Amino acid sequence: MSDFNKDDYLNDLPDADELANGQASPDADGADAPSDTGEQLKDDMLKDAAAEQSAGEQASEESAKAAAEATADAASDGDAEGSPLTPLGQAKKEAAEYLEALQRERAEFINYRNRTKKDMDRARQQGIIDVLTAMLPGLDDIDRIREHGEMDDSFKAVAAKIDKTFEKFGVEKFGLKGEDFDPTKHEAILHKPDPEASKATVDTVVEAGYRIGDRVIRAARVVVASPQN
Repeated sequence: MSDFNKDDYLNDLPDADELANGQASPDADGADAPSDTGEQLKDDMLKDAAAEQSAGEQASEESAKAAAEATADAASDGDAEGSPLTPLGQAKKEAAEYLEALQRERAEFINYRNRTKKDMDRARQQGIIDVLTAMLPGLDDIDRIREHGEMDDSFKAVAAKIDKTFEKFGVEKFGLKGEDFDPTKHEAILHKPDPEASKATVDTVVEAGYRIGDRVIRAARVVVASPQN
């Protein structure tokens, strides 16, 4: 066995400059190790770039696939302009049309119902007016009898029932002595000067007036007391 020479061993070791430049000493078997770590780094970078490119291509394919599926869904729903409707889209369209037609028919029915109600009310009111107009002469006679006190209890009861019946149908009797003369509801058959009158007032009610609501059926025929001047 040869003696170990410390100086020879130390001389065979690579110096610091060689290690800094990436150079390695022969291994124990005498085979040379890779001399440049930059080549390894370059290979790793190329592998990473290839992996990134592959991932990008995969993502691009997935995006294209998703876009194609979205286009197919839009076409299937018939949302695209000019595209044919699917059975579901056609059903939705028909449902919307039926709803619009139903709403239109409902509005027309409501208008018809309101017109019918107004026509019925108008016809009912006209019927009351016709009956009242036909009975006016008799009602005037009852008023004259009542005014002269020639009415017995039985006749008074009948007259009261007639008045209540007309009140039930909205007929209002008006025209009282002493109230202000109003040409919109009074018909003056005579003007009588009155030195004590400061304004035109009803002096005598010849025939009472009748109205339904704001509609005057017959103006009250009265004698008017007017100021002399």
